Amino acid sequence: MVAHVHHGPRGNDHGQGQGHGHHHHGHHHGHHHVAGASRKNILIAMLMNFAFSAVELVGGMYAGSVAVVADAVHDFGDGLSLFMAWVMEGVADKQRDSRFSYGYRRVSLLSALITSLLLVASSIFVIAQAVPRLLNPVQPKTGWMFVIAIGGIAVNAFAAWRLKTGSTLNEKVLSWHLVEDLLGWVVVAVSSIVMMVIDMPIIDPVLSLLFVGFILFNVLKNLRSTLVLFLQGVPEHLQIDALRASIEGIPGVAGVHDLHLWSLDGAHHILTMHLVVDATDLGVIEAIKAQVKAIVHSAGDHILPTIEVEAVPGSCSSKSS
Repeated sequence: MVAHVHHGPRGNDHGQGQGHGHHHHGHHHGHHHVAGASRKNILIAMLMNFAFSAVELVGGMYAGSVAVVADAVHDFGDGLSLFMAWVMEGVADKQRDSRFSYGYRRVSLLSALITSLLLVASSIFVIAQAVPRLLNPVQPKTGWMFVIAIGGIAVNAFAAWRLKTGSTLNEKVLSWHLVEDLLGWVVVAVSSIVMMVIDMPIIDPVLSLLFVGFILFNVLKNLRSTLVLFLQGVPEHLQIDALRASIEGIPGVAGVHDLHLWSLDGAHHILTMHLVVDATDLGVIEAIKAQVKAIVHSAGDHILPTIEVEAVPGSCSSKSS
């Protein structure tokens, strides 16, 4: 039996999946500079989000608008998400150690789980406030409601712009989330204008329930994905059966078993396999491995493969897959 273990690009040893190897050496200082700028942008957006969520919570209660209160609770959840992202930007560059051999990437899954559960709890609170208003609508102070909505538009527009100008994927993803909030405040502003003209107080609780329904739909979807990754399930966008079929189609490959694929944080993945080949020549084996790695990396840029090669079919004692 000829056994060879291959670990992915050396750059992935740094924080498990920080990128390809050519990013690790020549641009280390630049990476710290980008990470510092990214954390600053996220920190500014986070502080603005927390401050405004407190203002809109008080303002929404004074105005008697459950729609504004619903958005305040949602914005507080966004602030927690930004806080988690800010923390993760700080730990993302930490090297793996003897305690956490894969690094600290899975902390992001924990933060996603906590944030999702908090948003579910806050959504239940908003529903409990809105349903009685459906049965007995109360006209909110639409002037205050409009002023708060304009503030929401301004805060979210600035925060989204600040993150959009950033260079990291984390910043860009968060900026789109803030754009969604911006659009929500536009709806609140328009609704407040409508209620100034037409006496339809039921618009307010209906709007809050629509907000909550939209939030819960996305939160529960993300919560499901997070739990699958926690249980080391295969990420939804990766097809392990198709990957196996492609590898077994390589000339010289006699079979693949013990193929396992799981994710550290939803973006950086771990793959291990036993590759049985009809070859004993080291050059031929390396050529086959190169084809396998090409197939793996075509499935996803951030997959870290570990391949054990068996040169004699049936030589491995474990055949469980």
